[in-house]
Amino acid sequence: MSTRHEAAPADTLTARDRVVEHVRLLIERGAMKPGDRLPSERDLAGELGVSRPSVRSGLEALEAMGVVVSRRGAGTFIAEGPPDLGIEPLGLLASLHGFTPNEMFEARLVLEVGVAGLAAAHASAEHLAAMAEEVTEMFASLEDPAAYLVHDVRFHRAIAAGCGNRVLAALMEMVSAQFYELRRQTIAQARDLRESAEMHRRVYRAIRSHNVEGARIEMTEHLRVAQHAQTLERGPEPAGEGTGGPRESPPTTNAERSPGGARGSREHRD
Repeated sequence: MSTRHEAAPADTLTARDRVVEHVRLLIERGAMKPGDRLPSERDLAGELGVSRPSVRSGLEALEAMGVVVSRRGAGTFIAEGPPDLGIEPLGLLASLHGFTPNEMFEARLVLEVGVAGLAAAHASAEHLAAMAEEVTEMFASLEDPAAYLVHDVRFHRAIAAGCGNRVLAALMEMVSAQFYELRRQTIAQARDLRESAEMHRRVYRAIRSHNVEGARIEMTEHLRVAQHAQTLERGPEPAGEGTGGPRESPPTTNAERSPGGARGSREHRD
């Protein structure tokens, strides 16, 4: 059964979504393939009749979905990562059935804890370098919540890419894209991105040390604390909202700018 579908009418799309739709169609029609470089922001803005900030926002969304990857000084390229299951089915189900944020976190706990353990066992030096880069960029984006969110999602995708299982990596692509769409609505209210970055760094350190159980523990703790923090971002929940999953107050730690630090004899700076 084909996954191709007709383009949405242009007048029903926001400027950001027009950029996303344009790139999707280029890929589906074979005009862009993995590794190909996209036109510049200026060229895309002129071609689509939208502003450059709208192009930038659309590219950030595509990057969070795993469709494109930005390389500093080189441009934006179609990603060469795991197979794309598409985000439409999960997004449609979320709209139809009203998935709660707590249900999303429960699903992430089941999926991402196992993925983190597998990454600790299988991640290559290249995968570790990708994780390290995203942690560094998270610390560099503490004052820019929207940019921080992109690197947050890319970090989790980098872990999935290093887990050694293409099915799980593809599932993570779909889940992380849906998470991005939900989180971008509240990220501006984030209260402590430094704590979040520190917890991501601890996950990275456990994976880099090939500590399977440690990676699972750190990912579990990260997701539980993130659930609590994002509940605060959303404010009071309506009656009947799911309450699954433990709620914990974020710990207080000191943060650094790079993924380097001290934990065990294998620790080194990246």
